[in-house]
Amino acid sequence: MIDLHNHTPLCNHADGTPDEFIKKAIEKSIKIYGFADHAPMEFDYEYRMGFEDMDRYEEEIKKLKEKYKGKIEILLGYEVDFTPVVDKRVLERNVDYLIGSVHFLDNWGFDNPEFIKEWDKRDVDDVYREYFSKIEKMASSKLFDIVGHIDLVKVFGHKPKTDIKDLAKDALKAIKKSGMAIEINTAGLRKPVKELYPSNELLEMILNEGIDITFSSDAHSPEQVGYKLKETIEKLKNMGLNEAVYFKNREKHKIKI
Repeated sequence: MIDLHNHTPLCNHADGTPDEFIKKAIEKSIKIYGFADHAPMEFDYEYRMGFEDMDRYEEEIKKLKEKYKGKIEILLGYEVDFTPVVDKRVLERNVDYLIGSVHFLDNWGFDNPEFIKEWDKRDVDDVYREYFSKIEKMASSKLFDIVGHIDLVKVFGHKPKTDIKDLAKDALKAIKKSGMAIEINTAGLRKPVKELYPSNELLEMILNEGIDITFSSDAHSPEQVGYKLKETIEKLKNMGLNEAVYFKNREKHKIKI
């Protein structure tokens, strides 16, 4: 099993030590486990590590990698917000992979419960169009290896009137062209929307496009590690998926599931 998108307390909204996350991953028979904590940027400081924390973060994960060698493969990455200017101090780090995510439309953190009332002022279809346009631009930038929670925009249950396949098709084409993988992220099952990221409709499109897939639980506590991953992998196998990918030193590796 693969679980590549997980956090640490350095992001200021996760609990438990990285060591506790790893112990839970081993308990759940996860073979390839990745930390991809929120990368620093000059915005939204409360929900991410600072630039001064990056060395500490990387050193701690590397120590765990050595400590648990032979028991589990531990990988190092960052979840990076795609903004108009992505900081070179993040892009130039020596890591296994970078997850590109969209959490902001301009300065609106649309998935943050603190700002949920802003949804009442917006046209849902327009929000979706803007969101997937940013996903398309992110893929076209070729800065990242994995697309994080590709339809995060649905997190609170807001659904568009326009067919989601029409809204997302250009973004998926850009992802396919870029060679990025898309994570199947189980965190959506814990959120108000109660769905995987991506939805069944998008999953079908992703599989039809032949886009590479990886898996993640997006854990913010040890209890969330591997959340519903077994069931999710079985679901994907039943849909015809027979291999997944992971990244080491920014290179893609395939594994049978």
